[in-house]
Amino acid sequence: MANKLWLKFSVVALVAILGACSSSSTSAPVDLSPEAAAGREISINAGCASCHGADGNGNVGPKWIGLADSQVTLSDGTVVTADDDYLYTSIKEPGAMKRRGAVGIMPSNKLTDQEIASIIAYIRALK
Repeated sequence: MANKLWLKFSVVALVAILGACSSSSTSAPVDLSPEAAAGREISINAGCASCHGADGNGNVGPKWIGLADSQVTLSDGTVVTADDDYLYTSIKEPGAMKRRGAVGIMPSNKLTDQEIASIIAYIRALK
């Protein structure tokens, strides 16, 4: 009897833990504008989130949280501001403005200018 009770408790605990883990990695920030919310969805569907994280927390690629308007050091030592132009160029032409310490180059994509603008709105919302 004690073993069955322990098993039921373990299963319930495991489901609760897995549910908490999955919701934290895919839940959207609460206050996203429609454009930023669209940018989040585009980043997930286009594969950006696989490196930058569904919540912008980073993974293989740099995190997006706090990126907008921050200072970024490029591989040649130049320091630039992560403004809309930098973000656009980094998304449209991966490798054109490679960050210092970055391993590999972001894969090319076929995002439209509007999709990129939405992703930039999402990155700005993570500021």
